[in-house]
Amino acid sequence: MLSYFRWYRERGWHPISADEYRAAWLRWGGSVATHPDVVERLSDLAGIPLRYLGFSKNGELQAAIPTWGRHIALSKAVLKQQKKRGVFDLGNAEIILPQAPESLIALRHKAQYVSELHAQRISTLKEQKQGLALAREPEQYSKKFRYNQRREQRLLEEQGGLVLPIDSLSAVEQAQIYTQLFEKRWDFAVPGKAYLAEVFRLMAEFMTGSFITINDVPVAFQVLYRVEAPQWISLEYINGGVDTDYNALSPGSVLSFVNTQSQWQYARALNKPLRYSFGRADREYKDRWCNRVAVYEVS
Repeated sequence: MLSYFRWYRERGWHPISADEYRAAWLRWGGSVATHPDVVERLSDLAGIPLRYLGFSKNGELQAAIPTWGRHIALSKAVLKQQKKRGVFDLGNAEIILPQAPESLIALRHKAQYVSELHAQRISTLKEQKQGLALAREPEQYSKKFRYNQRREQRLLEEQGGLVLPIDSLSAVEQAQIYTQLFEKRWDFAVPGKAYLAEVFRLMAEFMTGSFITINDVPVAFQVLYRVEAPQWISLEYINGGVDTDYNALSPGSVLSFVNTQSQWQYARALNKPLRYSFGRADREYKDRWCNRVAVYEVS
């Protein structure tokens, strides 16, 4: 029975190598959660075997997927099943799979938050009730909004605030600051606490953005992972932390403004659109920064 379900799920698909998957991603693109190095490193850390599959037509590869059993790799459901939810946190990351632009495929592996980019190219998708929150372009914010954000940044800097690059910290320092600020803001343990420093070390080349200190005290930190695909930039805002003692200076809001502005500047310098995801469109504050877009699943 098990082999029958696997045969049905993989009908039309065939095993490919890690190198073939990498070549497909570099050719057609993907997102943070499907980047070959991200998939491989986090799978190794979790101790969950990876299997790569390809979909071909007339002998030509049309799409490629990384899998954990019957799920797309890095699935929260698999981590939960194997009691490994505490190994790493990718939030509700947008899933963009390497797929030829004009192709049409049937995906039967379970997946959530599959990008709208696949809406007309994967026949088995079902729209999720909750959409994804993608950061607006700078020009989509009102003049008043932008003025207020710059004013908040100026006031914070007048009180000793500094905006510093994340990569000026070691992975251990990043983990310590993020843990402290996350737990101060949310009053519960940061996801993946025991493995944070190791995850940040493995993801170092993809971590981007800034953090904020006031008089040398860290007050705002955001975990951002960024990858460059051929046609776009994919960026995941996983989560953040703020020292609530400094709420009067709005360090979290200032950091969101600094990070979104700098990432749009980076993408535009490369002449590529930016898919800056705040994850699931489930909180009011995300509507200040983002547009809600449709997102899909295979259940």
